[in-house]
Amino acid sequence: MESLGSRIKQLRLRAKLNKAALARKVGVSDVTISYWESGAIKQVGHERLVALADALDCSLATLLEGDSAAPLLTLTHTGPLPWEQVQATMMTVPHHLPLKIDWKAPCIMATPGQETDFSPVSAGDLVLLGPTHVFHKAGHYLIQQEQGYVIEHFAKAPSDTTIHAVLLAHWSPA
Repeated sequence: MESLGSRIKQLRLRAKLNKAALARKVGVSDVTISYWESGAIKQVGHERLVALADALDCSLATLLEGDSAAPLLTLTHTGPLPWEQVQATMMTVPHHLPLKIDWKAPCIMATPGQETDFSPVSAGDLVLLGPTHVFHKAGHYLIQQEQGYVIEHFAKAPSDTTIHAVLLAHWSPA
């Protein structure tokens, strides 16, 4: 399996950027870029991943999974859940990705469809969802209400709500 560091280097070379130019675009030092590429720094924060993808002119999925990344799935209020869609491909959480909760099961990356309201997630954002019916800890969960699927924050386990997924990570465009 290709590492994040080798993908950063490959995408940097494809974008015809040297380390210093990429560092300026991302807002880090060129030494940090070297550490990421060598694997000396294995975890890259959410904001830096989004900035890297933007600077490298690639999708976040391509940065995290490589060119073989599956198509981005759409989260809607009434349609099938992303992991139930025909083209769905579950992924294992990359070890370098910091999450809101400790998650070892397969998960899926999706984006809200146009004309949807999944506040605090907006159209164009990316979310990493962990399909589950179990409350894990305080955080945002995808649940079903009468009007359809919504994302809500729970501080403790809800008693009268069916949980469908936990929000593991959330990225917004800059």
